[in-house]
Amino acid sequence: MRSIWGLIALVATATFYLYLLSAFLPPGPRAVRVHDAELEHTVHDDEPEEEILSFSRLKFPSDLEELRELAELLQFYKTEHTGYVFILFCSAYLYKQSFAIPGSSFLNMLAGALFGPWHGILIACTLTTVGSTNCYLLSRTFGKRHIIRIFPEKVAMLQKMVEENRSSLFFFLLFLRFFPMTPNWFLNITSPILNIPIPIFFFSILIGLIPYNFICVRTGAILSEIQSLDDIFSWGTLLQLLLIACVALLPGALIRRYSQTYFKLDGLEPNGHQKALNDRKTR
Repeated sequence: MRSIWGLIALVATATFYLYLLSAFLPPGPRAVRVHDAELEHTVHDDEPEEEILSFSRLKFPSDLEELRELAELLQFYKTEHTGYVFILFCSAYLYKQSFAIPGSSFLNMLAGALFGPWHGILIACTLTTVGSTNCYLLSRTFGKRHIIRIFPEKVAMLQKMVEENRSSLFFFLLFLRFFPMTPNWFLNITSPILNIPIPIFFFSILIGLIPYNFICVRTGAILSEIQSLDDIFSWGTLLQLLLIACVALLPGALIRRYSQTYFKLDGLEPNGHQKALNDRKTR
């Protein structure tokens, strides 16, 4: 019970911080606020209404229309408040990733719209890795028992898959990250239960989500040309991600084949030590 209250307190603190960050917006760019000298005396009356309207539009987007509106608003502020927009974006991204909230594709596209394709992919990959690692640590500290209780069958199935690929764990995790249908949020929260070491977890995310993040960020850079999500995740794009995922399995398959053939790891007879021990017992 203590772990639940600790997690609730942490979520509440992070939510309050994000609220404060979005509530106290800096004033908009002066060139836009004072667009006509004849209306100069009405600027001060209009500013509060403009800020309230801007704050009401600051929310996690759930469709392309909301994403365009949010991108337009943040691009508006970015002309004079680049640092503020960067901190706000990073905080929102880490909030979603750390607490395993699905829907990072929209934030990846927003990164492309705000920072361009190359800076956007660097920012998205860094934040994805850091946020997922935070999620791993939170799950290990607060949620292991509850995750097993809520998802017993899924955890057991994933545990079996991980144990079968323990000898090539890094490449198996790369496959899961490359695979377009993998629920990454679930993999993040169950990794501590599966005894996946943090270094392997960290680098599998950093490398494994580059293709997915790149597709989303590249799409965000041309956001005005996108009409629907089908333009992003077309069958061609999904097949490319699936091909990359299959390529990631090849090293792991070679490692398992080499291990079974030459070292007999599956038979617990590495270098003949186990066999010699059994012969000694029979004597």
